[in-house]
Amino acid sequence: MNEEQRYIEIRILPGRDADLYRLVAPLVMDPAVIKQNLGYPFRTSDRFYWFLALDEDEHVLGFIPVETRRTSAIINNYYIGRCDEDVLRALLEAVVDNMSADFDLLSVTFMHDAQVFGQSGFAPTAVLKKYVKMKWLGGDHSQEVASALGNKEATDGR
Repeated sequence: MNEEQRYIEIRILPGRDADLYRLVAPLVMDPAVIKQNLGYPFRTSDRFYWFLALDEDEHVLGFIPVETRRTSAIINNYYIGRCDEDVLRALLEAVVDNMSADFDLLSVTFMHDAQVFGQSGFAPTAVLKKYVKMKWLGGDHSQEVASALGNKEATDGR
């Protein structure tokens, strides 16, 4: 099976689900994964839904925890193994499909993932030192992302 036809299952789990802990514990406690997350730990609570990308052997390829608040759902601190854009796209599609009708979707996005988020309907709202704040509007916003990242020196942040 080539890369384009590989199996990716998206599973959505509540923030306190026992299967969530079983599946993500090896990753969220891995120093290399924490380093990739710029040293920030992953957190969860009853307000979170975790979108997991799994292969056919139930190995986690990536995950996006989404924190729900009154009117918004926020992506902040996520992991995509090997920076795999196909995994990120599949996860973003699932987040949008499952959350956009009920919440404003917001994201604190790593710079290196901003184009994929832009292609998936997220528009930049602020460019920080290491992140791009984004909001889901639908459509392709990759041109706006490229323009915003070209002007990132003008802003400061986290």
